[in-house]
Amino acid sequence: MVIKSVELEIVCGPTSKLPATALPEIAFAGRSNVGKSSLINVLINRKGLARTSSQPGKTQTINFYNVNKELYFVGLPGYGFAKTSKAEQAKWGVMIDKYLRTSRQLKTVFLLIDIRHEVKNSDKEMFDWVKANGYEPVIIATKADKITRNQLPKQLKLIREGLGVQKASEITIFPFSALTKQGRDEIWNAISTLIS
Repeated sequence: MVIKSVELEIVCGPTSKLPATALPEIAFAGRSNVGKSSLINVLINRKGLARTSSQPGKTQTINFYNVNKELYFVGLPGYGFAKTSKAEQAKWGVMIDKYLRTSRQLKTVFLLIDIRHEVKNSDKEMFDWVKANGYEPVIIATKADKITRNQLPKQLKLIREGLGVQKASEITIFPFSALTKQGRDEIWNAISTLIS
């Protein structure tokens, strides 16, 4: 997709009313520091529109980015960061749950998982939660530049097994690197299919 315009249009905190938008929405979920903002920035060809931080747990809002006035990228708060209070995490959980249950335009959730590590309990919970809300999550295996090509099949298999998926054909996984832009075109192709 040729990116002509992008703007951060709507920001929702725990007490905000979620918008009823008229455009298709693609949501991005994942643990704190997994690379959600970096992925969004690579997809929209902008360096710092989605704010990245070396400090996990920074994104505490649901952010709606209007892309080309054709669709929204929706960045969900990161989860699983130990230093965030349980009460704060519970607030984000309620917010994410409300969004998954009430959005009329949500096409799918891209669930980001660090390709270098085993699937964490919180990733499995998010995967199951998204499925329970009637969506088929698309997995983005981030930081793919940190492993060798030979390690790739083994790491993808670990992700599948960690999510409780038996066959490769039952899940879509895109290895992605914000550094090399690996996976960018494949992810855009998937988005185009979802919103067409």
